[in-house]
Amino acid sequence: MPPQQEPRAAARTAPVLLLLGALLYTSWTAEAVLPTGLSPLDSYVSELAAEGEPYGAFFRTADLLAGLLFLAGALTALLRQAPRGWALAGWAGLALFGAATAADSRLPLSCAPTASAGCAAREAAGDVPWTHAAHAFSSGLAVAGALLAMAACTLAARRSADRWPVLASAGPALLIAQAVATAWTLAAVAAFSAGRGTWGLGAGQRLQVLVVAVWIAVLAWSLMTARERRT
Repeated sequence: MPPQQEPRAAARTAPVLLLLGALLYTSWTAEAVLPTGLSPLDSYVSELAAEGEPYGAFFRTADLLAGLLFLAGALTALLRQAPRGWALAGWAGLALFGAATAADSRLPLSCAPTASAGCAAREAAGDVPWTHAAHAFSSGLAVAGALLAMAACTLAARRSADRWPVLASAGPALLIAQAVATAWTLAAVAAFSAGRGTWGLGAGQRLQVLVVAVWIAVLAWSLMTARERRT
């Protein structure tokens, strides 16, 4: 490869990794055609990958690969671009999100609490494997990493709109949508834990993970268009 083409190939690496990760991160949409037996309106997305679920291995593998791709994309950007300020915080958040998502897939739920009263009772009593309990921690880290990445990278794009113009334009709306979806999900989880129903828990969480995937795709597209303008 000629020397002048080498930076261009390197610049393509991070967005390609992120786009592939975003595609795998939406693997839960396969429930539209797979007979999972879980309600998209009421169930956790993680229940699709729970132990004993018919397609659990498929969803766990997709999450693992998505997390590793996000982590690789973020680390590639950190090493290649040497970002500073808000951009540095954003890429660090995305790396955390990727690592936590991969860990999430290795710490599956032992059962589906929204679909099984017995599972919900065991969960409330703490009578579940440590991996089941640890899943909530890794999921929390993933959400925190995603919010940090979205907020910091969007702010970096807004402060220098000619750098990532697509993200500067679409980022704020996606960040607001993510905040609403996260608040909805947290309220629904609290209601379910208190025995007050699901409050559309599944719909809220699916919106949450969908917005993250769309935002990452927008970030990847911004990186590609920035590369093209530099070229």
